[in-house]
Amino acid sequence: MSTNRLTRNILIALVAGLVAGFLINRMAETPDAARDIAGYLGIITQIFLRLIKMIIAPLVLSTLIVGVAHMGSGGSIGRTFARTLAWFIAASVASLSLGILMVNLLAPGVGVGLTLPDAAAETGLAKAAFDPTTFFPNLVPKSIFEAMATNEILQIVVFSLFAGTALIAIGKQGEPIVRGLEALMHLMLKITGYVMQTAPFAVFAAVASAIAVEGLGILVTFGKFIGSFYLGLAMLWLLLLGAGSFVIGAGNIRRLIGTIREPFLITFATASSEAAYPKMIEALDRFGVPTRITSFVLPLGYSFNLDGSMMYCAFASIFIAQAYGIELTLAQEIFMLGLLMITSKGIAGVPRASLVVIAATLPYFGIPEAGLLLILAVDHFLDMGRSATNVIGNAVATAVIAKWDAADAAKSARPEPLPKF
Repeated sequence: MSTNRLTRNILIALVAGLVAGFLINRMAETPDAARDIAGYLGIITQIFLRLIKMIIAPLVLSTLIVGVAHMGSGGSIGRTFARTLAWFIAASVASLSLGILMVNLLAPGVGVGLTLPDAAAETGLAKAAFDPTTFFPNLVPKSIFEAMATNEILQIVVFSLFAGTALIAIGKQGEPIVRGLEALMHLMLKITGYVMQTAPFAVFAAVASAIAVEGLGILVTFGKFIGSFYLGLAMLWLLLLGAGSFVIGAGNIRRLIGTIREPFLITFATASSEAAYPKMIEALDRFGVPTRITSFVLPLGYSFNLDGSMMYCAFASIFIAQAYGIELTLAQEIFMLGLLMITSKGIAGVPRASLVVIAATLPYFGIPEAGLLLILAVDHFLDMGRSATNVIGNAVATAVIAKWDAADAAKSARPEPLPKF
């Protein structure tokens, strides 16, 4: 399926899903009946997401090992890693700071006009604070096969870094393995092409099921909160794209936006960053980013560079405080920024991860955890925006790292392929 045709079909599926969901919500005899229909529609989305999960582990393993093996030296790997980490930290601080700034300026929680849940009510969400005694040991896989079976991306990344570096060390003896992994990478990308032909059906089902349960009226009820958050996301997009434009040029940023439109739309409609991962690799390859950079930066970004999710954590936490009439001092908000920088790093792969992070953060500031019940009804619609923002942030980060790597290569006259932009 051509890029333009797939994009068009996804947009059609988005609109059709909105209409179908609205009709189901209005015509269903009872809310339970609408929920049952949404459950059946959800089967399509779940199948699509499981197909994506089926691809991700072997795709990350093969692309990252090949990418590291083509880096050429341990020094090159170290420089790329340091730059990637520096960009991720800067983007995280910017995302959290902008979230705090926007929620204070727009104050969507002040006079919210909604019935506040009892402060002692349970949300049903696990509280998962950052615990270094479990987080750091869990970075290292007990078995690469177990890590792949459970889609533990960070563990796959750690193994791949070791394997790629070892392939550099053994030289020609490792060339058959590299060729085999390259073949595996191309095989998984071909499977990705097959899977993506079903994306419009998944988009339709995901949007229709969400609207069928909640109805379009929920968007009006929470209009100020949703509108304020999406305005904040728009500001974050401008910030990220502006920073990227400074490094790779405004023309290239415009071209990058056009290149990633498919993974952006897929992520927005399904509210899943994972759904776009295989398509992101293809898109960045078309843009001109070398595979060795994409395969190195992108897996790390999916764990450590969730710009939209981090902004949401700050925005929603202070929104809940505003709804309960709790005023936070500047010092408390700065402390919240630092706390979220840490707690958000321990929840990669956790379902509804942003809500889990918020649940772990609220008690530190005397904010009732039950406030999460305020936003649960519209969390899916917010997740669509924050997940799509994660795609933009990781695309910009990968392009920027590629540009810096190209500058190094030009200085050292490295013979490996350079970005085309």
